[in-house]
Amino acid sequence: MAQLTFREAIARGIAQEMRRDESVVFLGEDIGAAGGVFKGTVGLFDEFGGVRVRDTPIAEQAILGAAMGAAMTGLRPIAEIMFSDFFAVCWDIVANEIAKSRYMTNGQMSFPLVIRSGNGGGLRFGAQHSQSVENWAMMIPGLKVVVPSNAADVIGLMAASIRDDDPVIFLEAKVLYSSKMDVPDGDIVDQLGLAKVLRQGSDATLVALGSMVPKALAAAEELGHAGVDCTVVDVRSLVPLDTSTILREVSATGRLFTIEENPRLCGWGAELSSIVSEEIFYDLDGPVVRITTPHIPLPAADALEDLAIPSVERIVSTVTKSMNS
Repeated sequence: MAQLTFREAIARGIAQEMRRDESVVFLGEDIGAAGGVFKGTVGLFDEFGGVRVRDTPIAEQAILGAAMGAAMTGLRPIAEIMFSDFFAVCWDIVANEIAKSRYMTNGQMSFPLVIRSGNGGGLRFGAQHSQSVENWAMMIPGLKVVVPSNAADVIGLMAASIRDDDPVIFLEAKVLYSSKMDVPDGDIVDQLGLAKVLRQGSDATLVALGSMVPKALAAAEELGHAGVDCTVVDVRSLVPLDTSTILREVSATGRLFTIEENPRLCGWGAELSSIVSEEIFYDLDGPVVRITTPHIPLPAADALEDLAIPSVERIVSTVTKSMNS
């Protein structure tokens, strides 16, 4: 057992799979000798060398074009897009080529490709470097979308993503890079499409993703002291989505609160609200409530950014108000 930061877990997860499979290669900006702009790839260049760990120019289209070609010809590439905002620069390759080519070739080609990226706000990087883009990715057929919330899940879900034969968008909450936890020794391999119940309660179910998971847990503790007993579910994977676990936990409490960093309009919570309303409407004791970032560009000013992104205090007050109404 070792205590690892989220960023150290990224390097460990990638290294685990590169040691196991020589077809795994890694490319992106500053991932080599520099160890990544967020220091999430430290040591990989020293261990695996410049052939398998390749620094690239600042050219997102070139990075993903090369990764797509590598996947088509038998490699299992990991490509880094430094900030998830810059998917906008290469979205044609993601949405129209990578996501669709296996289907359009009738399965003659597979695309075992992981695109990892720093996602979300909380670090005062401003509107063009702080977006949560999981809602962009989950709407595209052909992509899998994974968002871990802790170091152990980073390793296990990274391994599962690399071993998957479909393209995976792997989004890492930048604000969690410095968070720490005890992680078991040895190889860790998880499974895509499985949510985790982190806390069991009887009154309400809080469903969260990525950076919102620690806040949901902290809010649940506060709410427990006030007499509201909450289940907390970490979604972990938006595509595939573990509807069985989520529906079971919502059915048990009768109340659902989704906690999302992405902007409110067309967020993943809206999709989940629809599924819950269709599948277990008569098990609900009140309306589904979405706790989100407003539909605005995220501010860089610290007080304004903190106000926009859901906080523990906002979660607690929203749940309390809803449960008492």
